[in-house]
Amino acid sequence: MSAPPAFPSPDASLTEVLRAALPDLSVGALLGFATGLALRKVGRLALVALGLLFVAVQLLASLDLLSVNWPRVQALADPLLQQGGQAALTGLGRVLTANLPFAGAYAAGLLLGLRGRG
Repeated sequence: MSAPPAFPSPDASLTEVLRAALPDLSVGALLGFATGLALRKVGRLALVALGLLFVAVQLLASLDLLSVNWPRVQALADPLLQQGGQAALTGLGRVLTANLPFAGAYAAGLLLGLRGRG
């Protein structure tokens, strides 16, 4: 097991401080970027699947093989969507405050990965 990284002295220059934090920042940014790309791809796949499911349900409903109570579907989905968003924000807050240099670089890389083209 390796020793924890040594912190620069209080009178260290900005370059020395950044050099000490660079490994955490670069690993965090790389992992965040990779996570952002993966989330974007999985998100697209999930949205395509949801869209195809909706088309299939509508097709069956137009053929009078299926009847959908859309207000009931919305009533069931609303609490799940609201709780899911709150849980995601709480989890993100914990990640960002746990290890500031790593989490900050991770969040920046994640946003770049989500916004990137490809």
